[in-house]
Amino acid sequence: MDRKRRTAAAGQAWQIYSETLQPEVPGFWERFRAVPRMLKSVLRGQYKGMSFGTLGLLALGLVYIISPIDAIPDVIPIAGIADDTGLALWLAAVLVKSAGDFVMWERSGRPTVIVGEPID
Repeated sequence: MDRKRRTAAAGQAWQIYSETLQPEVPGFWERFRAVPRMLKSVLRGQYKGMSFGTLGLLALGLVYIISPIDAIPDVIPIAGIADDTGLALWLAAVLVKSAGDFVMWERSGRPTVIVGEPID
């Protein structure tokens, strides 16, 4: 990963961390505990804040991390572990951000939109 991407990834991780420290926003542990509820709601079609495509990418990322087959083999020092670590950080960032949005959705009473109905 080049320097610009690492800097951008670190900036995004810091932004998400800083967001969890704000008073009205869900904290990290609340988000962590909300992940299973969020996944169930996405799979049931109740929560539209995360697409099935994003859910699929998260699943593929998890399979890649667990799988012994890597794009960069782990026997190569540093680089072999860096790709898995980078992917794990991306997975964690997406889950923490999405779980925060989900908790806010839950707090707002789980509003739903009925297709074809006007919204005031």
